[in-house]
Amino acid sequence: MKKIKLLTIILAIVLVTMVAFFGIYVPIQNRMENKVKDYAYAMDLKGGRNIRLKVDTTNKTTIKDSNGKEVTDATNLSDDELAEKGYTKEETPYNSQDVLNEDNYKKSKEIIEKRLKALGVDNYVTKLDETTGDILVEIPENDNTDSVVSNLGTTGKFEIVDSDTGEVLMDNSDIKTARVMYGSNQTGTSAGTTVYLDIEFNKDGANKLENISSTYTNSTNSTNSANTTNTTNSEANNTTNGTTDSSSTQATAKEITMKIDDQEIMSTSFDEVIETGRLQLSVGQATTDTSTLQGYINQAGSMAVVLDNGNIPVKYTVDTNEYVLSNITQDELNIILYVMIGLVAIALIVLIIRYKTEGLVNAFSYVGLASVFVLLLRYANVVVSIESIFGIAVVLILNYIFVNKLLSKLKKEEKVDKAVISIAFKETYKEFFIRIIPICIAVITFCFIQWEPLSSFGMVMFWGIALIAVYNIAITNLLVRVKESKGGKVKDGRNKEEAK
Repeated sequence: MKKIKLLTIILAIVLVTMVAFFGIYVPIQNRMENKVKDYAYAMDLKGGRNIRLKVDTTNKTTIKDSNGKEVTDATNLSDDELAEKGYTKEETPYNSQDVLNEDNYKKSKEIIEKRLKALGVDNYVTKLDETTGDILVEIPENDNTDSVVSNLGTTGKFEIVDSDTGEVLMDNSDIKTARVMYGSNQTGTSAGTTVYLDIEFNKDGANKLENISSTYTNSTNSTNSANTTNTTNSEANNTTNGTTDSSSTQATAKEITMKIDDQEIMSTSFDEVIETGRLQLSVGQATTDTSTLQGYINQAGSMAVVLDNGNIPVKYTVDTNEYVLSNITQDELNIILYVMIGLVAIALIVLIIRYKTEGLVNAFSYVGLASVFVLLLRYANVVVSIESIFGIAVVLILNYIFVNKLLSKLKKEEKVDKAVISIAFKETYKEFFIRIIPICIAVITFCFIQWEPLSSFGMVMFWGIALIAVYNIAITNLLVRVKESKGGKVKDGRNKEEAK
């Protein structure tokens, strides 16, 4: 039974090691994909993206009718056609002179930083040219970088306007928060999961929404039309109910238009008064396809981030979008990895030579800790930088010192049994962790420093020291106990009965 337990633990360690260093590959669309999460690399290892946001100095063309109302459906008309309809063109700058000032530049930079944090980009650098208003953003390169860049160039201007007069009824100042929500729809052809952009308004916004939803509602008036379409909305979600034939009535409604960055999202009216202070806008259609659903989630998430952090007072355009390579090549990283593996192998061989069977068992335990450690760094989203690689090496050295101390104590004992093992572990823990108290204090301090080299080193050390404490008492202790016989073992290797 003892051998079975020992073999089971060792096989489990081998399995974890294979997963940690080689991954788990499954076939997806005629290719093999590793399902183990990849490391989050800092810009000094993986490179980064340099984005320059330039203040937009161009003009926008506005078409207005004879009454001065903006016309949105005449962009494809020629100048002659516009003149025939009595429409006129106006050229106005996207950024008027009164918004081009240092305060607005600084506010724009702050909002961009909020968006970066909301999008999960913790390691970024932003620089503002206070004279021109241009903003330089440096972010790590990963699969989400392009999506992040698209969010940086968006102003985020939110408006609900009267569809007829263009009067602004609500804007960004009325929004409390925006988030993504899900709903299950199991009816008819729309079965599946629906993604919603949920907009919650502040107190003033909620009152405005209640008044708007009671004013812009469906009504029935006399008319000679023979064919009309009823458009209704539940919590501002636009749906078409069908067509009604009548010679005497037509469903009419005052409508509102929702816009983001002057682009029309929807025009709608309300079936009922909204007293909750919230709008839920469906993104896409109900679906059961995972990739399609994820696309809707990303789309709604991007809109939520933009609305949740306010609109940028200055309109920017992405002037530069460049990928900057790391100064450290993949070959150089491989050399560092091979050197670390070689040094660990030599250290474990020394452990085996010095402590024989006990050294071999603890060498397996050491490899298991290293494997769990690299997996922990991935799933804890620890950013790996040059400094954190040094931190990984320090953690491996500290664990080697711990194991060596433990085996040294056990070697001095005449008889090794469960009681002796327990005492040896307690003494080793006490001596080891008392001596590294200054290191622990420094590590915790580094974790809260807003400078990537120190913070990444601190996080690696924090998880490493915590793992040393937990892993050795749970796994190394179990391995040592299972390895020893029930009757105990005397120093020269004979069991208790043979010694007598």
